[in-house]
Amino acid sequence: MAMSIIARKALRTLWERYPQAERTLGTWYQIVSRREWNGPADLKRAFGNNVDFVGDNRAIFDIGGNKYRLVVHFSFKFRTALIKFVGTHAEYDGIDAETV
Repeated sequence: MAMSIIARKALRTLWERYPQAERTLGTWYQIVSRREWNGPADLKRAFGNNVDFVGDNRAIFDIGGNKYRLVVHFSFKFRTALIKFVGTHAEYDGIDAETV
């Protein structure tokens, strides 16, 4: 069973501001939505150094050569991924990834 991604509009909003982000965010979306993820280790195997983890089952993805950041809350049991934040690296520096 594939992963359902909630709040895809957040991705579109970012690539409307930064059109160069559309390809990499679209690729991230395709990869995450089409695979079955059983836990953080699966994400780490797929994304390597481009993903880190914080509390509350949140993953932080480096997107587009680290120009953008994506914070996603995963519920592996329910096969859902909720986009909590997407923005530039500078915008990311102004948030708390565990509470956003």
